[in-house]
Formats: sequence, C-alpha cells, structure tokens
Amino acid sequence: MKRRVFALALAGALLLSGCAAHTAPEEELHRYEASFLTLFDTVTTIVGYAHTEEDFRRTAQDFHDGLLEYHQLFDIYHDYDGMNNLKTVNDRAGGDPVEVDRRIIDLLLFCRELEQLTSGRVDVTMGSVLALWHDARSEGVDDPEHAALPDAGALEEAAKHTGFHLLEIDEQASTVRLADPLARLDVGAVAKGYAVEQVCRTAPAGLLVSVGGNVRAIGPKAGGEPWVVGVQEPDGKKQDYLHTLYLSDQSVVSSGDYQRYYTVDGKRYHHIIDPDTLHPGARWRAVTVVCPDSGLADGLSTALFLLSQEAGSELARQCGAQALWVAPDGTLSYTDGFLEAVRT
Repeated sequence: MKRRVFALALAGALLLSGCAAHTAPEEELHRYEASFLTLFDTVTTIVGYAHTEEDFRRTAQDFHDGLLEYHQLFDIYHDYDGMNNLKTVNDRAGGDPVEVDRRIIDLLLFCRELEQLTSGRVDVTMGSVLALWHDARSEGVDDPEHAALPDAGALEEAAKHTGFHLLEIDEQASTVRLADPLARLDVGAVAKGYAVEQVCRTAPAGLLVSVGGNVRAIGPKAGGEPWVVGVQEPDGKKQDYLHTLYLSDQSVVSSGDYQRYYTVDGKRYHHIIDPDTLHPGARWRAVTVVCPDSGLADGLSTALFLLSQEAGSELARQCGAQALWVAPDGTLSYTDGFLEAVRT
C-alpha cells in the first residue's frame, strides 16, 4: 500500500496564494489543499477543487507519487534499491557508462540545451564546485561561529572538472557517463521545475502546485477564474509580497539570495554560484520569472539572477518569458509584459 504522506485541509490557503476559499454550489465543488514534506527537500503544496475530499485525495496522491519518482531519479545524495539515479552516475564517474531511466536522459538533454541557451550560466556539470559551497554552507549553518568560505584553490581545482564535454549521453543505449572521475552533476537549478512540469502535463486541470515556491498553475481555477500568486519580498515574511499575480496555465519561479545562505564575518553568502567567479552572484537580490514551462522558468530564474538586466531581458524575450528583478537597493525592474500579469 502506498504511504499517505500529505496533510489535507478544507479551504486552506496556499503559501503563495492570495485566494480565499471558494465553492461552486451549482457543481458542489469544494476547495482542498494537500501538503507533502518528502519531495525535493522542501514543502510541496497542491490546491484544487473536487466534489469530495476522497476525490481530491486521489488526485493529490497521484501527483505525489509521480513527483516522488522524479525526486528519486534526480537525487544526487541518496541511493534507492533497484534504481540507477544521478547519484549512481556521480559515484561511477570515470568508469563505465551507467544505464538509466529515459527520464534522466531527457533531463540531461534539456540541461544541455539550457546551458547553451544561457551561455553557461546554468550548468549542471558544476557539481564539483557546488559541492564545496554546499559543504561550507552546511558547516556554517551548523556552527556559525566557525563559518568559512570554501578554499579558493580548491574551487579553482574543482572548476577544472566541469563542462558538458565531460558528459557522455547515449540515447540509444540509454546510458550516461562522466568521463572525468572528479566530475559531478548537480541539477538543483533545474530539477524541481522540470519534474513539476513533467507531472503537470498528465495531471487534471484546475490545480495550483507549489514545490518550494516553484509555482505551476494547471489551467485556471474551477469556474475559469485565474489563480492569484504572490511574489515574496526578499526581506519580508512569507506573506509579504512585492506583487500578486494572476496565473492560468503558467509558472512562476523566483531565485534569490534570501532562500539558502549562511553568514561569514557578517556577510551573507547564498547558493546561486556564478560559473565565471565561482562565488555567489551579486547583481540582484531576487529574480522572478513567469512562463508556461516550469522547467524553463526554473532555469531562467537562475540565469537571469547572474546576468545583467540587458542580457537577461533579451534571454527572456527569446524564451517567451517575463521577469521581475529586485536590485540590492530594492529597486524593481521589469520586462515589458510582466506588469500585464500583476493584480496588485
């Protein structure tokens, strides 16, 4: 029997939603919410409408089970019985090709296109560098008094073991190989959004999904009204919004220096690492991207965080996306079409 891992509440409020509870009496639809704590190391929330609680439970459980498969396949930290996942690929770097599920092949092909599209700003072969920052951040959070930056020499050495030329993908054989034994994959900039998009493509319409703040609307709400989603203020509480947006059949993804960070000598160091400097990007406090594809939105939010506004605006235009930038002084900047989605 599949384990029921979510909490269900009537008329609950989504973390990023400004919507009140709604009922459509003529169809006897009620608003429900489910939350999971076991996927992609973050909180997943699903909001939707159904005739009965049991109907919604089935929908939510199906979504959870689909997303769980991607979580396990894309995991770089844990092994799972009977499965070759991305951790397997990393563990066998420099060895023989690893036979993997087609969904891993598709993700890595998408990531290769994204690396080219973003001029290397989103590069999942940066795992050797990101691992040094991950370890330093974890140690700094656990022991703030002794928090320290990764060694500069170690970062430079790790950077020598990056690049898509080291990643061998054989679609016909369904195998993946890292040619360099010190190379590592880290798909954190893309995995959540990509996985959400894949599961949403087969999910019923009328759902609003948030995975750690990566939000995807599968159509409008029951009755045809758009969802209302908030863009969090970097220094505010969870309910402090820069804007609320109308959303139907689109994704909203934000990247910022306020999400995962630690402090060294009074300075904050976040998790979005610039491949050019091997240090956290410093251009922006936050970037929010709106576009139909959640995987693309996830990758673009990272890329635009590391690019100038001019370069980022052009990239957003090429991808049919809209964006909001928050500068270090709090100034807000937008692509031309972003404000069309703004409710408040």
